[in-house]
Amino acid sequence: MICTDSRVIKALASWVFKALGCLLAVIGVLCRILLLTWGSLAIYYSNLPWPRLRLVFAGAFLAYGVWTVWLSHWSQRYVAFAAVYAVLLVWWGTISPSHDRRWRPEVAVLPRVTIDGDRVHITGVRNFKYRSRDDFDVQYEEREVLLSHLQTLDLFVSYWHDGPVAHTFVSFDFDNAPPVSISIETRPEVGEGFDPIASLFKQFELIYLVGNEHDLVGVRAVHRKEDIFLYRIRATPGNVRQLFLIYLQRMNEIADRAEWYHLLSNSCTINIIRYASRVGPSRDFDIRHFLNGFIDRYVYATGAIQTDLPFDELRRRSRINEAVKDAYDAPDFSDRIRAGLPTIHP
Repeated sequence: MICTDSRVIKALASWVFKALGCLLAVIGVLCRILLLTWGSLAIYYSNLPWPRLRLVFAGAFLAYGVWTVWLSHWSQRYVAFAAVYAVLLVWWGTISPSHDRRWRPEVAVLPRVTIDGDRVHITGVRNFKYRSRDDFDVQYEEREVLLSHLQTLDLFVSYWHDGPVAHTFVSFDFDNAPPVSISIETRPEVGEGFDPIASLFKQFELIYLVGNEHDLVGVRAVHRKEDIFLYRIRATPGNVRQLFLIYLQRMNEIADRAEWYHLLSNSCTINIIRYASRVGPSRDFDIRHFLNGFIDRYVYATGAIQTDLPFDELRRRSRINEAVKDAYDAPDFSDRIRAGLPTIHP
């Protein structure tokens, strides 16, 4: 009986070691694939001139990596690959963001803030007059608001197509002045458009756009034909003011020193969640922070928006596209797009 038990234990131990070996082998393969993929894309999306040259260098790195880590039997192959990768990482670290580029006019001006007690003065507030998405009058303004009159916060979720990805931005609402809308975005150069893969590889600088809602909301709903949902956030005036100050500080930091936009670490929804956690309850990781097309479901689940209605009904009533179109040329644009929205309760 003891002998039989010993054989069973040995067989089980052998199976566990084999399974562990297979698991480690799979992890090793995945790590190699990840390293080669990241390195190749980093070269392709680097600051080297000419796309064809970048493609040639990226292909050469990939071929060298495949030969080194899979095909070669040279005893020093991993050391050689590590040395090449170290050079790549050092070079990658020297690629710095800049404010000195040929920016598209929509992002040409960085906002800057001066705070004097209760008074906040903002320069570089965008208020373009659009005839179409690409035909507009460039107009940047200055705004002055009082912190003591800041009362509420709103979240916009804008979809350029159906799916799990959207753009999110916020508006800070005052009881004696129009809202201040802030949108965290890429800062594309002339001729550039957004590319989610490229945004992971130092291709776009970051900007905190500050604008009139008629501009930031209207251009998306009317001219870009995006679906926009507006949710009133449940927060105390004190927390809203504290959050506003965080955004203002970040604007000045970026105006002083350029930063890279990064889809997974320095983007619209990631930063909204990050700053909200600094003034309210800290939130655990949730995949909807990245799949931000579902962010309204997330804030509903946390109780940060109206929960008296079923979510589907709340979402239906929070779509503001028709209201934006009807109020597009009205002087009370911001009030009219909020008319009829579900009331937020303390």
